[in-house]
Amino acid sequence: MGLFSKDIQTLNDLFLHTLQDIYYAEQQIEKNLPTMVEKATAPDLKAGFEEHLEQTRGHIAKLEQVFELIGESVKGVDCPAIDGILEEADDVSGDVDDKQVLDAALIASAQAVEHYEMTRYGTLIAWAKQLGNEEAATLLAETLEEERETDQKLTELAESSVNQQAA
Repeated sequence: MGLFSKDIQTLNDLFLHTLQDIYYAEQQIEKNLPTMVEKATAPDLKAGFEEHLEQTRGHIAKLEQVFELIGESVKGVDCPAIDGILEEADDVSGDVDDKQVLDAALIASAQAVEHYEMTRYGTLIAWAKQLGNEEAATLLAETLEEERETDQKLTELAESSVNQQAA
């Protein structure tokens, strides 16, 4: 389904498509986080990835609640954006031999993922409100806040130690 396909004619259609997009993205993130945990060498980074894996499972559950709230079946649609971000992360991390530089690369990749998620959740919140679904907006806002917190933790970890050790 292209952005301007006939399948998307209303804001509700666009909301559903974007919900399916982020659902797929969260599932791909859940599949990829264990590899990031395995590759990370900084104990705080490894623990952060493990924590975010658990949060991601919660994000998936909340998205399933949103599907239920809007009366739609739970399903994802391919998301070339997240596939590309995750593929790039895998490529970059595969090219780094120095473990401290690898940790810096993993943080950068994780933040690219977080920023993608934050854009999607922010948009979905606005659309849910416009469509009169405050309950969906609230669930989505909870997830957005967790994504922001994860991004902030990654920034703090990078700036306080990982980037310095990689330099």
